[in-house]
Amino acid sequence: MKKIVFTFFPMLLAGFILQMESDHYNHMAKKKLNEQYDGPYVQYKNEQVFVKYIFENGGTKNVKADSTSLLQKSKIILQVNTDIPGITFPVQLKEQLQIENSEFINVHKQLVMSDIEGNFEAFRRLLQANGVIDKSFKWTFGDGHLVLIGDFFDRGQQVTEVLWLIYSLEAKAKAAGGYVHFVLGNHEIMNLSGDLRYLHQKYFYNAALLNERYESLYDEKSELGRWLRTKNVIEKEGNVLVLHGGISGEINRLNISISEINQLARPFYPDSSYIYPDKKLEIIYGDKGPFWYRGYYKNADSLAPKQIDSTLAGWGVKHIVTGHCIVADTISVWYNGKLLNTVVHHAGGKSEALLIEDGKYFRVNAEGKKVLLFQD
Repeated sequence: MKKIVFTFFPMLLAGFILQMESDHYNHMAKKKLNEQYDGPYVQYKNEQVFVKYIFENGGTKNVKADSTSLLQKSKIILQVNTDIPGITFPVQLKEQLQIENSEFINVHKQLVMSDIEGNFEAFRRLLQANGVIDKSFKWTFGDGHLVLIGDFFDRGQQVTEVLWLIYSLEAKAKAAGGYVHFVLGNHEIMNLSGDLRYLHQKYFYNAALLNERYESLYDEKSELGRWLRTKNVIEKEGNVLVLHGGISGEINRLNISISEINQLARPFYPDSSYIYPDKKLEIIYGDKGPFWYRGYYKNADSLAPKQIDSTLAGWGVKHIVTGHCIVADTISVWYNGKLLNTVVHHAGGKSEALLIEDGKYFRVNAEGKKVLLFQD
């Protein structure tokens, strides 16, 4: 009997030690995840991929940086924080980035929202409550289209995390037959071109910690910067035109296609000179352009109804959906349904999105409540 006890005791002891080590590892891993403060930021230099995170420990912030060969890029799995302590989601870097198409047909279901402004909690809750993602951040919207129409940068404290969630959902959506559209607004253009007047102070400090200029975190040598440069400023989704600001009479009179607007605008996203080689660009990047225009709502032009009709007829759509101007606490309908506005006070707990499903238009909220607005 003593011999049996003696034989199994080391095994029991070893199991106990292994369990202690496992518990310690899990505790440390959770503690480490809870301390992640910002990032990751992915940059490229000399055929190397650099991944940088900022961690916080007892009030002190420090940078963790890793690098690997560009040839090993596909093996990199990023871990990105959410608004829930200890909960992260994985992101695999894309093998290649492609310029987005400007027009999409046969779109039967869309969830449209705008102006999240770094508010990860509001973004997550809207997506989860309306069946776009599950609690594990996996795509559950099938062949539906998630349409994000600008101003996901600035003001909030989780801009980086919001961007990586959009980035990660793109591949998941495509695998299920769906799609994620990220149409740029004025705040995306501002950040890319160095106009940082609305940037949360946290990001100035973090850039200094990383020993970088803030603009370099989104330049052509960064993953997020390259990715943002593939996006459009206006798209046609089925019979709906989506963009951040709106279409002015000046844009209508240019008599150019949706694709041409995107092609003209894209090379100048990071431009800070405001000197353009084409008169069309002066309009596109001015206050009458698609990501700055406020004429539908603010001091609305008396010609707006005719102007909207001209846009609808010119581009073969029934509706225009915008963000940019806060005009109500809910998704609002204008000009007999020809125009819809998606901006709400997300930071004030008024989160809503527009759901378009087989010709029916609903406003939905972060509790999953669904209210029919009208039907085509």
